Amino acid sequence: MTTPRIGIYPGTFDPITLGHLDIIRRGAKLVDELIVGVTTNPSKNPMFTPDERMAMVRREVDEQGIDNVRVVGFNALLMKFAEKQGASVIVRGLRAVADFEYEYQMAGMNQQLNDRIETVFLMADVSLQPIASKLVKEIALFGGDIAGFVTPAVRDDVVARVQQQGQLGDY
Repeated sequence: MTTPRIGIYPGTFDPITLGHLDIIRRGAKLVDELIVGVTTNPSKNPMFTPDERMAMVRREVDEQGIDNVRVVGFNALLMKFAEKQGASVIVRGLRAVADFEYEYQMAGMNQQLNDRIETVFLMADVSLQPIASKLVKEIALFGGDIAGFVTPAVRDDVVARVQQQGQLGDY
């Protein structure tokens, strides 16, 4: 009997984008169980609370019909979280060279913390490479259409939040 291979795909998912869902779908094929770790990062100026983001990710994963994914919130050092979950793999998505430089450095630091956990990089689908949650929020806050970057349900969530917070800009 072999030990199940558990992977962690960490992020803030504020909001979850089509790019995130692409990495979740593909990452779930590499492991027996993929844990989407929804973390806090106040420096990213979150639009949604951690609980709202976890519910959003769960809904979107369920909608995709991916059955080996679990969504877990965490507010800790990634490698400590991964150890606690019994993970042997960290899954990271890459969009551009700038992502690689940052992720390469993080992977090296994480390896120093625990060399039993490997980092696996997945290139984002070419059509999804420009998508970033930060940009999605910015477009929405200025009244732009984000339909090409998120699912319809996430679009509705973001539009509702923008209506609550107030749209920016002159137009």
